[in-house]
Amino acid sequence: MTKTPMLSRVADSLFWMARYLERAEHTARLLDVHLHSALDLTPAAAGRRWRRLLTALHSSLAADDVSPYVITQTFTFDLTNSDSIAACIAAARENARQVRERISSEMWEQVNRLYLQLRHTSMEEMWSGEPHLFFRAVKEGVHLFQGITDATLSHDEGWWFIQIGRYLERAMATAALIDVHFCTLDSQDATALDYFEWVGLLKSCTAFEAYCKVYTASVHPEDVAEFLLLNAEFPRSIRFAADMIQEAAKAISRSGVPRATVRVERLAGRLRAALDYGQVDEIMMDMRTYLMTIRRMCAQVHDALYQACISYSADEAL
Repeated sequence: MTKTPMLSRVADSLFWMARYLERAEHTARLLDVHLHSALDLTPAAAGRRWRRLLTALHSSLAADDVSPYVITQTFTFDLTNSDSIAACIAAARENARQVRERISSEMWEQVNRLYLQLRHTSMEEMWSGEPHLFFRAVKEGVHLFQGITDATLSHDEGWWFIQIGRYLERAMATAALIDVHFCTLDSQDATALDYFEWVGLLKSCTAFEAYCKVYTASVHPEDVAEFLLLNAEFPRSIRFAADMIQEAAKAISRSGVPRATVRVERLAGRLRAALDYGQVDEIMMDMRTYLMTIRRMCAQVHDALYQACISYSADEAL
């Protein structure tokens, strides 16, 4: 079956629309948790948390030299920072605009509403008001978009490109967040982090209540790692994301796209197997290597998907 250039353009836009919105929601959640928890921390503990946040967000800012205000402004409204919330939502809106005819009217209205909300809010207004309410509105806006997508868009090939984009972004972002907690910046033993810092990690993944239903309120590093990495039922665990990535890869492969999608499906299966058969006691022995492997596998799925469905050659399309 010949794959038309239009399909590759649509796939690219849907994929990145989902990734950018997921990234915006992730950043809003982390900033909200850090601003809220900083009120109850000592300056040393607060500084440690901000350093971890910047590392998790791949920032070049040095937390020791900048204030929470500057960090928040940089990752919320700074359009020159491609990972800021405003930049991500603007990029998601632009990708949605390019495939306006392939998404529902309700989807377009919601992403446009979210974009205008950011445009009409200034840093000073947000900072002097209720930052928590602002970040909650961003998170809920993205969640609403995801719900609208599931309810109004046919669950065909395009919908699966949205799913694989969302869960690839989620898996890599969660892996980075876990990494900076278990492989701490000053190389200290992860068990040296206190109870509130582990609770902060769980809350950064909206996982605290779900975690307590499984392990009660007793928070131990090994249990936190097992839950965020290997739990098959929690939507923000890496295992859950891997399941969705594999399911999306299979669906895309069945939809009649080039034969090269077989490699996407195989790589997605390897990613899921790494989590299916993972044992937390073995993972804890070398957490960094394990997380690097997971992130590398996600990158391989991304690259294979691009080669198969977006930047394929003429021969591959036959």
